[in-house]
Amino acid sequence: MSLVVQFLSSIRGFVLDQNGDELRNWLLVENDVANIYWEMSTQLKGSFPANSPALEKLVEKCLPEEDDVPEGKGSPWPGFNSFIKEYLEYWRDVDFDDVVRLHSRLSDLLISCANALANPTYGNMLLQTSMSLSESLSKLVMSLTRQPDLLSQIQGDMTGEESGERKSIVELAADIIQKIFTSCLTDRSSTRWSPPKGKKVAVYLFANLTLKLLFACEKSRLAVQMFTNLSTSGPALSLYPASQRVTFLYYLGRFNFDHGHYLRAHMCFEEAYRQCLPQFQKHRRQILTYWIPANLLLGRFPSWALLQRPEAAGFADIFLPICGALRSGNFVLFYQALTINRDWLWDKGLYLTFLYRLKPLVWRSFTRKTFLITWQGAGDGGNRAASLSFEDLVTTAGYVQKLLEGYLPAKPATRSRPPPHINTIFLKAVTNSAAGGETGESDSLLVPPPGGPRRLMPSEGLIFGNKKPDLENIESVVAGLVYSGLLNGFIARQQKRFAVEGAKKKGGNAVAAGWPNPYESILERFKEAHQEALDACDSGESMEPPGEMDDIPGWVRNPP
Repeated sequence: MSLVVQFLSSIRGFVLDQNGDELRNWLLVENDVANIYWEMSTQLKGSFPANSPALEKLVEKCLPEEDDVPEGKGSPWPGFNSFIKEYLEYWRDVDFDDVVRLHSRLSDLLISCANALANPTYGNMLLQTSMSLSESLSKLVMSLTRQPDLLSQIQGDMTGEESGERKSIVELAADIIQKIFTSCLTDRSSTRWSPPKGKKVAVYLFANLTLKLLFACEKSRLAVQMFTNLSTSGPALSLYPASQRVTFLYYLGRFNFDHGHYLRAHMCFEEAYRQCLPQFQKHRRQILTYWIPANLLLGRFPSWALLQRPEAAGFADIFLPICGALRSGNFVLFYQALTINRDWLWDKGLYLTFLYRLKPLVWRSFTRKTFLITWQGAGDGGNRAASLSFEDLVTTAGYVQKLLEGYLPAKPATRSRPPPHINTIFLKAVTNSAAGGETGESDSLLVPPPGGPRRLMPSEGLIFGNKKPDLENIESVVAGLVYSGLLNGFIARQQKRFAVEGAKKKGGNAVAAGWPNPYESILERFKEAHQEALDACDSGESMEPPGEMDDIPGWVRNPP
């Protein structure tokens, strides 16, 4: 008896017993297999040439469809036989050195497996095999994305169906795996809110595998449809094992983080971290890697107790300098903190996000510090509203711009008596530094560095590279802070000032009124947006209700 016939006989036995585990153990596709697979491959090449119907006839003969299937037993079906034929052809034609052809054959094999899995009666026994093949294809695709020469060969022949639009191999692989995911999602073995049965037990397994592939290849945007399908008809996440829940919430948090929904990302990461047991330090560290940044972008800093945990080892050196810069409004420290850890931040996809998304928080603290330095109160019992002069802000910003360009502190002049008012003297010296440091004025706090000012990259200056801040730039920055809720007040354009609102409600504390807590401001804006969506739905302007405020697309929770 040939090895091919022996193989098919064993497969038939597993099918009759509905033994999905053994099917997975036998239907292997990678090159680290036992020698018997290579011997079977040799027999297939010699006895069943391409375009010959002999192999299909042998499969039909060895895997006949049963007419009377006993209770608890299974039977081959046409889709399964097509898959097995495709599997044998895979081993007949496989060449692991030809990665381009290997990708094509493995993709076709997984498509055939997905078609067989769709059988409502016996498809369940291929769940484990589908997962194994999907993992193999994902591994191959992730490897190919790091080899541009091979990638170009594969993608050169891949086009859309009608429009001629090309799809990447990541999109094609994700489409195949999502087809299996959809087959599991639409299985009717159990209802949506009952414990999963049948193919529904693998819904989040295939969802997580798809997400792993998309994030590894930086294609997270392709997950939108999957999250939409889950929100519409997906089973509750709480019905699945903790490992699947934690993995899914981690990737859902990553998705929201990548798309700027930092509050949603925080909620996902928080729940994933809470459900991940302490002994899984590697996984908890992976969650913290993005949970801490999500909170930084919301204006919340990690506690020292959190940074002392084993899974957070080394994070204090990375994040605390950034927190210090955000709290103090220190642009020099901010850029230094990012530069020192640039490689790590870049590898995690955080560098550019921090560079551009955290800068408003630095500006918030910087304007607050300038206000504390320059505002002298109403004076003489006056009723003048607290405000921040744009000219003062231009002065302090110009001073910091010089520091970024490498200007050095000048030796301070000796004074015979204390200054009459620290704010006045400080601003005079800073003004000289910002405006006339190049001329070497005696009152200047800064002098040009040896060799001249440093040439800054566009992202390194306060405004744009070496551009000197002016009134127009400062007004634009303050307007952005007001719009985002980081400052509370309005711009008086004629007076060239930012006027603080609500000081009386804060007991006369203009700082607390004008510079509210960032996280509370962001949360308040989120609540306002949710209320506006509710009002639009009530008035008929929108047909889709927004749901609860903490609803996150893709995260299916238990029904109320």
